[in-house]
Amino acid sequence: MAVLVGKKAPEFSAPAVINGGEIVEGFSLEQFLGKKYVIFFFYPADFTFVCPTELLAFQDKIKDFEERNVAVVACSVDSKHSHWKWLQTELKHGGIKGVKYPLVADLSKTISENYDVLAGNYEYSDEGDVSFRGDPRSYRGLFLIDLNGIVRHQTINDMPLGRSVLETIRIVDALQFFEENGEVCPADWHKGDKALKETQEGVADYLSKR
Repeated sequence: MAVLVGKKAPEFSAPAVINGGEIVEGFSLEQFLGKKYVIFFFYPADFTFVCPTELLAFQDKIKDFEERNVAVVACSVDSKHSHWKWLQTELKHGGIKGVKYPLVADLSKTISENYDVLAGNYEYSDEGDVSFRGDPRSYRGLFLIDLNGIVRHQTINDMPLGRSVLETIRIVDALQFFEENGEVCPADWHKGDKALKETQEGVADYLSKR
């Protein structure tokens, strides 16, 4: 997997479903540049099993992200029509009705390729034939993108492994605390905890008070 931390987040323009049912063309993360942090996460497919639990969990905490000036955006290799249908389907029927943040349609799989979360790759024969080796879906990749469009955090989970929304919020808090205070966040730091200065004295002082 490519390490994108410290690099500009790959750009894209693709269809998306926003506000729970409005299909738009040419959706891009550039609209948030200089305005909002972004949690951009990939999931394998619509109408599956672990995926709705994650998407609904992010929606349940959407106010926590908004309070931190964070836009949440999801993406899979499904079409915009599949996204739309899933968003209209009741929870009791396996849908995610009530999710309001954008779902990007990566039908071409190029966004997943550029973020290096596609669970396989295209192969070309000497005769020019193209085949796909692996699973043509995305791993559970998650990227925290700062106000300057730089990736500051990434995690990649295999498909059976759901993510922690609370851990995502913790990472956002840690980044924003560092940006505001210039102090770094030690292991298992949570908002309100003591941080430390990037000096030997700062580390020693922190460790002595554990």
